[in-house]
Amino acid sequence: MTLHPATPAATLILYREEGGRDAEHLFVERSAKMVFAAGAVVFPGGRVDPDDIGLAALYPDLDPEDAAARVAAIRETVEEAGVAIGFVPALTTAHLHALRAALSEGVLLSNWLAAEDYRLDLAALVPWARWRPNFIETRIFDTRFYIAQAAADAHPASVDETENVHLFWASAADILLREQAGEVSVIFPTHRNLERLALVPRFTDAVSHSRDFPVQMIMPALVTRDGERYLTIPDDIGYPVTEERLIEMKRGL
Repeated sequence: MTLHPATPAATLILYREEGGRDAEHLFVERSAKMVFAAGAVVFPGGRVDPDDIGLAALYPDLDPEDAAARVAAIRETVEEAGVAIGFVPALTTAHLHALRAALSEGVLLSNWLAAEDYRLDLAALVPWARWRPNFIETRIFDTRFYIAQAAADAHPASVDETENVHLFWASAADILLREQAGEVSVIFPTHRNLERLALVPRFTDAVSHSRDFPVQMIMPALVTRDGERYLTIPDDIGYPVTEERLIEMKRGL
C-alpha cells in the first residue's frame, strides 16, 4: 500500500470527574472558516511542531515520535483551552496565563520551560489511539490520541477564539445524543472515540481499557456492501462501532 504524506498531530482527551457522575471531557468547536473539520466538535489538539520534537529528546525512555506527540498535546491544550496538564510543578494561575500569552506570541515552549524552571511529566498522558487516514484529502494527519485526568481544581478553561469558537465540558454519551439530534457535528474519528469513551466513563476504567487494547495505527478503509459505501475500522481494537455509511459522514477524516 502506498502511504500518502501525513502531518504528525496529537489530541488530548481530558477526564474531569465530580462526585459519582460520569466523567466529562473537554471539547472545542472549530471555526466554520477552518479548512479541516470546519464547525466540528473535537478534542483539543493540533500538529506536532519542531520544538515539540526537540523537547521529546529529553525523554529517551519514550519512542521519539510518541514523546513529541505528548508534548504537542500538552502545548496545544494550553493554547486552545488554557488548561495545563503534565507540568512539574503544577502551573500557577499567573504562570499559566503567561505561558498561554507567550505561546500565542511565538515563544517556544522549550525556552519558556527553561526560563521559568518548569518541566513536563509526559507520563501524565496515557496512549489511547492512533488514527492515520490514507485518503487524498485537503490535509492528512497522523494523530495520536491520549487520555489524561484533569485535576478537580484545574484552572477554568477558556476558548482561544482563533481556530475555535466555543469550548465546553460534556460526557461522551451526551455528545453522542446531541450529535444524533443535530445539535453538534462530529467527524468520523471523534464519533468512534466518543462511542468507545462512553464504555469507560471513569478515568481508571479508561486506563485499564487502554491496556487491554494497545495502540495500533488505525487506517479507515472504504468498502462497498449491498450497493452502500461504508468507512470501516478493525473490529478488534476496542471500538464498539466499526463502520459508518459514507453518505452519513461529516467530512474531515
